[in-house]
Parts: sequence; C-alpha cells; structure tokens
Amino acid sequence: MSEQSSQIDRIREGYTFTDPSIVLGGAVGADGDSVVSEAVVRLPLGSMNRHGLVAGATGTGKTVTLQVLAEQLSDAGVPVFLADIKGDLTGLATPAAGGGKIEERMGELGQDWTGSAYPVELLNLGGHGAGTPVRATITAFGPTLLAKVLQLNKTQESSLGLIFYWADQQGLALLDLKDLIAVIQHLISDEGKEDLKGLGGLATSTAGVILRELIALSAAGGDVFFGEPEFETADLLRTTPEDTGVISLLELPGVQDKPVLFSTFLMWLLAELFQDLPEVGNPDKPKLVFFFDEAHLLFDDASDAFLDAVEQAVRLIRSKGVGVFFVTQTPKDVPDSVLGQLGNRVQHALRAHTPNDAKALKATVSTFPTSDYDLEEVLTSLRTGEAVVTVLSEEGAPTPVARTMLRAPQGQIGPSDEEVVRTAVAGSALAGKYAEPLDRESAYEMLAARMEEATRAADAAEAQEAEDAAAQADAREQAGGSRSRRGEERGEERGMVEQVVSSTAFRSMLRSAGTVIGREISRSIFGTRRR
Repeated sequence: MSEQSSQIDRIREGYTFTDPSIVLGGAVGADGDSVVSEAVVRLPLGSMNRHGLVAGATGTGKTVTLQVLAEQLSDAGVPVFLADIKGDLTGLATPAAGGGKIEERMGELGQDWTGSAYPVELLNLGGHGAGTPVRATITAFGPTLLAKVLQLNKTQESSLGLIFYWADQQGLALLDLKDLIAVIQHLISDEGKEDLKGLGGLATSTAGVILRELIALSAAGGDVFFGEPEFETADLLRTTPEDTGVISLLELPGVQDKPVLFSTFLMWLLAELFQDLPEVGNPDKPKLVFFFDEAHLLFDDASDAFLDAVEQAVRLIRSKGVGVFFVTQTPKDVPDSVLGQLGNRVQHALRAHTPNDAKALKATVSTFPTSDYDLEEVLTSLRTGEAVVTVLSEEGAPTPVARTMLRAPQGQIGPSDEEVVRTAVAGSALAGKYAEPLDRESAYEMLAARMEEATRAADAAEAQEAEDAAAQADAREQAGGSRSRRGEERGEERGMVEQVVSSTAFRSMLRSAGTVIGREISRSIFGTRRR
C-alpha cells in the first residue's frame, strides 16, 4: 500500500461517524490536485458544542466556509447566529444558481448539491442597517464589557465598576448611555461631591476621563446600541415549522468604524446566552451555533478581567448546548486559554511574506495534531475554497488532519438582491417586538427630577427668606411711623402749652398761686408727699 493510500485510508476511517454529522467536503490527495471523493470529511453534530476555529488570510474563503457550515446546520435543525461584517451573507436567503465552477467542484467531490434558500432573520445594531434592531441596556452590558468598548485602563475599569455599584445602591436604573452620563455628571458636580467621597476609590479626574469617553461614544452614534427593548437571546433559538434552523444574521456594515463595539456586543450576546440557558450536558446536536467573526478585535488590548470572563463563558457555555466558532486570520489572534478549548479547526491558507507571517505560520502548525503533511508547505499552498481540517470525533478524540476541498454553498455567494432583503425584513417575526425604542424612567430622568426638586426647594427657601425680609422691613417701617405720630402729638401739645403760658390770664394766676405750687412740686419730687 502506498503512503498516499495509507494517508487517505486514515482520513476516510477517521471521518466515518455513526452519529449525525454535517459534510464539509472531501480529502485532497497527496498530489494536491485531485479529490478523493470516497474520503468524505465530516463534522459530528454532537461535537459542535466543543467549539471551533475558522482561520485564514483575507480572501482565502472564510466567509464561504461560514456559509457552508450555517447551511448544513440549518438543514439539521440547528439555529445559527452569524455576524455579517460585510453584508455578504444575505445570499443565504437566495438559492445559488449552480453551474460553472460549482458544478465542477461538486462533480469532483461526488456529493449531492441543490441550490436552496434558507430562513434568514436579519438583525442590526440599534438601527444601523437592515433588519430588526438589537439593543442592550447599560446595566446588562456591565462595566467589564463597557470598559472594553471605551478602551479604559485597569484603574478606569475598576472606577467604572464603582459607578455601576453606586447607581445600583441608589436605585438608579442604567438603561442607556445618557443614564450613565447623568450619573457621572452628578458625581463630579458640587451636589454629588459627598456621594463621590463615599465611593472611596473613585477620583474626580478618573470619573472625568470616563465621562469624556462616554460622550465621545454617544456623539459617534454609539448611543443607539444601548437601551430598550433589550434583545432576548431566546429569539436566536428558533426553528421553522419544517424544523429547519433559523439563521440570524447580525448585519454590521454600518458600524465597521466601531470594530471594538461590535465585537464586544457579540461577547455580550454570548454572555447573555450563558446566563439564560439551562444546563443540558452533551446533547446529540447543539441548541445553537454561534460564529464570532473578527475575533481578534475582541482580544486586542483586553484587560485580564475581560479575558477571564471570555474564557469562563467559552468553557462553560458548552454545557448549555451552545457551540462557539471564532473566525479570525491566525490562531495566535486568540489567547491560549481560549484556543485550547476550540476542538474543531478549519484552517484556510496563510501567507508567509514577512517575518511576522512566518512566525504566525509556525505557531499555527504547532497547534495541529501530528500529521503526515508538511503543514508549513500545505498551509501556504492551499487554494481558495480549500482548508486543513481536524475535528473532534464522537469519542472526543482529534481526527486525522485532512487537506480538504470544501463544498460549495447552496445559497448564493455574495449579497442577495435588495428586494429579497426587503422581503426578509418585512416578514420578520421580531420586528414588532424590537423595532420601536423605549425610553422608560431611569437614572437620567430620576436625577433630573431630583435636581428639579432641589431647585424648587431652593427657590422656595429663597422666596421664604425674601418674604421674611420684607415682613421685617414692614415691621420696621410701621415702628418708625408710630414714633413719628407720637412726636407730632407731643409737638401739638407743646404748642398748646406755649399759647396758654404766654397768655395774660395764666401769668396773673401764676403770680397769685406761686408759693403753694412750689411747695407741692418739691414734695412730689423727693417723695415726701402725704398720702
């Protein structure tokens, strides 16, 4: 038996499963040109919740591979979530025309193929793009994920956590960005200085930095991603009456200038799934497969707390029946603690044009099981639509590494026509639930009400003070008037006395009675008057 035949036999045996599986394609012979149609490369449905990685340089076919995987999962009754970075995946809603290269490829593989349209639910972040808006409240998003979006350092991230804690203790609901902005503005204001002191580790300068980042995010359009109604993860787990899995496409072309935001938003969805779903152990097929595109954006400059949270979510969510596939350019984009949990691998071609490329290539080869291939050579010579594959078998062991020609997707490659997209949007079962934003009373309104109440109290106190001052002035004025009237009366009395005294009769009487009057006046003054 030749070495090539032996290798193909190992691949054929390694990918023959008794449990339900999806078909990825067929093994490529050792010559690198021919396809061995009987060596079918499959992936067991029961292994899909062991997570996976789809990697490769730009233009090597990763997006088409995602489409192939999504179609096969949907046919198997498994709901799928995909982040559609460029808007190309709406082609899933349109049957592929076939013929040409597709016919040629499927002829080489010797596999059945039929152009098919798939049930697609179009979603977007907060209204940017076609489909139903997906929103999250600030509270649900939490300080760790929000710190990643704002690109805060560790100290600032800890301070943001204190702000969330204070708002929670005060009963201030954080639903959208203006709520959080209002809370921080309060804390650094004169009225909030005592509250700020009570937080201990929160400096005014740090709070100011966080506030500026939030205002910048809001001004750049980030405010529309946060708010209500908040998306319910149960709406990602739907199937059609025909038991076909619904493919939820989160369209992201409108937010490509906010890559950290959308990658962190995907992590929020994953974390919410982990919180919401019950434990199911190891099901025969996953309840949902979640494809995490542009994964490197999630891990770039991530804090230790953030990485720990991601690692925990990925490690534990498999028991909830959710499979997570990270999609990126090289395995080194994913931290080792996460990469070690990705048992299924579809690796497209890598470049080796620079020293960094060569280093990434060696690192990628080291992550594969031992194989009969010279993987450094194979990975740099793969054609578009080919990949090196290894998956976990039904027993959980890695399958032989297989150079694979992947199936052609049955949906259209590239975006669907606008009319197809409009029809999909119009037929959405979720539009009525999420289309219109809500703005309930929350921290912004509550703090504004407190401020208004404080202003009214201050105005009332000022008015009372003014009223008291006016009353005192009136009292003084009245007191002054009384003294003036008494003075006038005394003046009138003096005038009358003067007239009497100056009269001739009074002077005559005074001369005759002077002696008696003088004696009586003296006694009266010294207290010798008889009683």
